[in-house]
Amino acid sequence: MDSSSPKPHAILVCYPLQGHVIPTIHLAIKLARKGFTITFINTQSTHTQITRKSGDGEEDIFSSVRGQDLDIRYITVSDGLPVNFDRSLNHDQFMACLLHVFSAHVEEALLKIVQSKVDPPVSCLIADSFFVFPGKLAKKYGLRYIAFWTETALVFTLYYHLHLLKLHGHFDCIGMREDPIDYIPGVKSIKPKDLMSYVQETDTTSVCHHIIFSAFQDVRNADFILCNTVQELEPETISALQIEKPFFAIGPIFPPEFATSGVATSMCSEYECTQWLDMQQQANVLYVSFGSYAHITKNDLIEIAYGLALSKVSFVWVLRPDIVSSDDPNPLPEDFKGEISGRGLIVPWCCQKQVLTHSAIGGFLTHCGWNSVLEAIWCGVPLLCFPLLTDQFTNRKLVVDDWKIGLNLCDKNPVSKFEISEKIQHLMFGEASDGYRNEMQKAKETLANASRGEGSSDKNLDSFISSVCK
Repeated sequence: MDSSSPKPHAILVCYPLQGHVIPTIHLAIKLARKGFTITFINTQSTHTQITRKSGDGEEDIFSSVRGQDLDIRYITVSDGLPVNFDRSLNHDQFMACLLHVFSAHVEEALLKIVQSKVDPPVSCLIADSFFVFPGKLAKKYGLRYIAFWTETALVFTLYYHLHLLKLHGHFDCIGMREDPIDYIPGVKSIKPKDLMSYVQETDTTSVCHHIIFSAFQDVRNADFILCNTVQELEPETISALQIEKPFFAIGPIFPPEFATSGVATSMCSEYECTQWLDMQQQANVLYVSFGSYAHITKNDLIEIAYGLALSKVSFVWVLRPDIVSSDDPNPLPEDFKGEISGRGLIVPWCCQKQVLTHSAIGGFLTHCGWNSVLEAIWCGVPLLCFPLLTDQFTNRKLVVDDWKIGLNLCDKNPVSKFEISEKIQHLMFGEASDGYRNEMQKAKETLANASRGEGSSDKNLDSFISSVCK
């Protein structure tokens, strides 16, 4: 950044879901290290969960890095619901508040900041692309709008071109076509089963569909788009998007220390797995986690449990108390823990990065959330894919078909414990296992090269900053 240029001051609004919180916090730190002043707006609920679970009781989650001369200011606002309201159990009500109520609280905070004539003055609004209001709010207050997309460029462009999917009969119509989609700019071909779950659904009247429709109308007003992906992983898709908008691939947005960021980002208490992993053989342990958000049916969970037992593979399983439902906190079959005694560790939550970096981990059974995929690539851990919701089906397509760094758990419903056991063995020790590891090593090098000085992501971030400072 040119020292003679005015220092940019961005208000950064964080989407209140764990998979969005992590990269947004790291984006704030990355931009602050590049000379930005950041005012970070968090929801009171997210803040309470992070500080309660980390145990530090801090009023400001960035206090630990502020001594590094980073100008990050921090405020919290209501999402429209009481802090202790069960957002997992009442998902639609939570989403409705984000759709209809949250923007008023953000605007109230933004107005107070702008009217207080802070130094440096606010020049831009950075907000998650799934919000429905940033473009309108930025225009109202004369700010540049920077959309932050936490998922892949492929998922972004499919949402961006929903009108084409509808026009061609692949979305939101009676008798949707089942042939491959080959008319989206920058996308060679994709099967309908690999589209995001919301695009595959026939009922498009849900609150989540309203959010998607409104958000991708709003994102067309963005001056710039920042994306947590890597140019070399999605070159054709990104090139096509750059014709539409100034689109910058700046991922992966990890802290330099990777496994220890210095800033609490977890909304759940993290259990220690290192001592148990230290006692395991190298690359012999399967890590199992289905993320922080999506739910799984009880039948599928039981089949996965018995599949793990049949496989005879050692494993660490992150089993959220609400993985089936908040009303069913103990969904495992009664005989399961006896069957896996001595070779399985089950925890409600953990520091995923610490687990993935451990030498004992040889594979990852995952829902294919984008943070999980990026973290697995960074650590060189092959993937066994079991998508549950939203972008995870499209991420599976990239992992299995395009990058060949993992395999699909199953194509049929219901899932079978026998197929699960077989696929676990195939990933960990089968003939194709070395092939997955070799391709994963190439992908790992791609991420590392992009993140280094003069790498594509580093250059793209600098190019974005130059554009903002003009």
